[in-house]
Amino acid sequence: MISKMNEDLTGPRLVIAVNSAIALGFVRGQLQFFQDRGFDVTVLCPERRKDEWEVARPKGVSIIEVPMERKIAPWRDVQSLLRLWRHMRALRPIVTNVGTPKAGLLGGFAAWLNRVPCRFYTLHGLRFETTKGLKRRILVYAERLACRFAHRVVCVSHSVRKRAIASGLTSAERMVVFGSGSCNGVDASHFAATPQIVRRAAQLRHQLGIPLGAPVVLFVGRLTCDKGIPELIKAFSQLVVRFPELRLLLAGCFEDGDPLPSDTRTYLETHPHVILAGAVSDTAPYYAAADVLVLPSHREGLPTVVLEAQAAGVPVVGASATGVVDVVAEGQTGLLFPVGDVPALAEAIARLITDGALAIKLGLAGQKQVQQKFRQEQIWQALHHEYLEVLQQESRRSAILPQLEN
Repeated sequence: MISKMNEDLTGPRLVIAVNSAIALGFVRGQLQFFQDRGFDVTVLCPERRKDEWEVARPKGVSIIEVPMERKIAPWRDVQSLLRLWRHMRALRPIVTNVGTPKAGLLGGFAAWLNRVPCRFYTLHGLRFETTKGLKRRILVYAERLACRFAHRVVCVSHSVRKRAIASGLTSAERMVVFGSGSCNGVDASHFAATPQIVRRAAQLRHQLGIPLGAPVVLFVGRLTCDKGIPELIKAFSQLVVRFPELRLLLAGCFEDGDPLPSDTRTYLETHPHVILAGAVSDTAPYYAAADVLVLPSHREGLPTVVLEAQAAGVPVVGASATGVVDVVAEGQTGLLFPVGDVPALAEAIARLITDGALAIKLGLAGQKQVQQKFRQEQIWQALHHEYLEVLQQESRRSAILPQLEN
């Protein structure tokens, strides 16, 4: 099949490698942009798991399924590395961009072994931030290797870059952040509160049994400890006493890799005012149905869910963690609270529920921020420029390079 793909190759090949089908959402629209710039784009990623979010596959982009474990699994990791190496050897890309920890390490190594002339690693976050001991040391070393295999390391936020440099992952010169951050920007128009989205939101609230006028706190993401779900539940249990009609709406799935305490999961599954929506295909009406988005995460790269909520004009409460602080400025584009501080989290949510003027102010400021600083075209053009610059620096100006510069 790959031989046939090479026969049909119409331009220089760009290979994207990620270790989760969900991560296709990180490059939504970007792959088509690079196709329009003369690249033939191929994605290497695992098959979507049943409990994962369903992300629409980009049209016209070849996707090759390569099994990859998220956790440390030496034997299976070797098998994945061999598959990645074989695929890249057959595909012969001139540019690779690998992202997410496992694909960053294995995909980057495979690209280095194949001497790909332009190798990028997109650092979506620092998984080791919330680990300790031997596991932390292993993860830090793995990130250093992934960075070493790349010509450029794209950090999705300035705070991630700062922490990565402090952790000795690579030199500051090799790390780049595009504009205000993000790996792909946000299509603000998709989340804007248009009349159609508002109608869908009203229908959604009715379907979920949410009373008219009841305040809704929304969480979007993985239901894990790293995301701060235990703290969110404790805060909600305090708030629901003060606001009896309050609803907590969670769009996301549980994960075995970072399981919640049994009592936390039981609370989520049994409390009458907690709504588990699962992995929804389109989050736009969920943002429109909410009064507040909350992200109590312990670590982030640059949280896309915050940008999406801000694009929808929804006020945000976020933990002052890496990545979150890049998009939530206290009292300006949202409210921040110290990581893990349950009383402060509850108080921040209560402020937005009771102070309508503040909620509107923060929602509008967040919306303006997304529209001005996180446009997708800005990120894509900056990445395209970086690809060409590395190709030039690596003295690989073949006949295809003038085509890409047009």
